[in-house]
Amino acid sequence: MVNRFEIDVWEVLNGTAKPFGNRAHVTVPKRWRGADVEIVHTSEPREGTE
Repeated sequence: MVNRFEIDVWEVLNGTAKPFGNRAHVTVPKRWRGADVEIVHTSEPREGTE
């Protein structure tokens, strides 16, 4: 099931959530420090990434 949302954005960054302990980690530019950030899940995880 896919939902459609509309949001106002300042800048878009495409990337991949990388393994980090028992979590996932997304790196953003240093200049984003202190900004409000929303992470949007746009695809199913690749097989073997659990």
